[in-house]
Amino acid sequence: MADPLLDDVGALLREVAADVVVPMFRRLDDADISEKAPGEVVTVADRRAEELISAGLRRLRPGSVVVGEEAVAEDPDLLRHLRGTGDVWLVDPVDGTANFAAGRRPFALMTALLTDGEPVASWVYDPLDATMAACRAGAGTRLDETTVRTTGPVPEVGALRGVVNSRFLPPEIRRTVEAGGRRIGELLPGQHCAGREYLDMLTGAQQFVLFWHTLPWDHAPGTLLVREAGGVARRFDGTDYHPADDRGLLVASSPEIWDEVRAALLEG
Repeated sequence: MADPLLDDVGALLREVAADVVVPMFRRLDDADISEKAPGEVVTVADRRAEELISAGLRRLRPGSVVVGEEAVAEDPDLLRHLRGTGDVWLVDPVDGTANFAAGRRPFALMTALLTDGEPVASWVYDPLDATMAACRAGAGTRLDETTVRTTGPVPEVGALRGVVNSRFLPPEIRRTVEAGGRRIGELLPGQHCAGREYLDMLTGAQQFVLFWHTLPWDHAPGTLLVREAGGVARRFDGTDYHPADDRGLLVASSPEIWDEVRAALLEG
């Protein structure tokens, strides 16, 4: 069944990707890339894409608030809207900017809609693969117009595949995770693009992913997609993920897999 909101936002992301982001891929000059924080780059494509996506979202929902990654870099006070009322859009115009700036894939465009502080819809688009995932809370997840589920038979822990982004983990947690990782069937290298990690969970390429830093535009879209497909997104202590929180996130294809991975990686 058609969903006008899912279709309209999906069309907006495709349009901005085709008009701005993809034409600049591997065509950036040094002047097109700058550092907005130590070790964190931004490109002209990020900024222009966020402008266009934000304007399009405001047209779709007049009176709504847009909290974009690049706008927050200029005005961190925008984050107060994450626990506010009404409609709030989260926008990551180019997720995986370091990849994009270096001429590497993957990268993605991501958006989530929060109503009264709770995620109610989300989109992740990989323009190079032309892969779009979208969902509404309570209505399931669509992957390229096909409803997708991540649940099914639960593999033994030694047969699981997933990603552990350990770079920013506190040392004590990192040691526990690295020791526990020997019990997992295959630990995959991170792709430096949260959007692609979530898409790979929807396709079954991996069954879990662990993060430490969880900026809202990086994770609100993907966590809702996984939840609506049957998976779970929880903090290390087992509490449900919320976009306004930070530090420590384990996402898995099913509750049973989440329990297996947590026991292997976090319980020592």
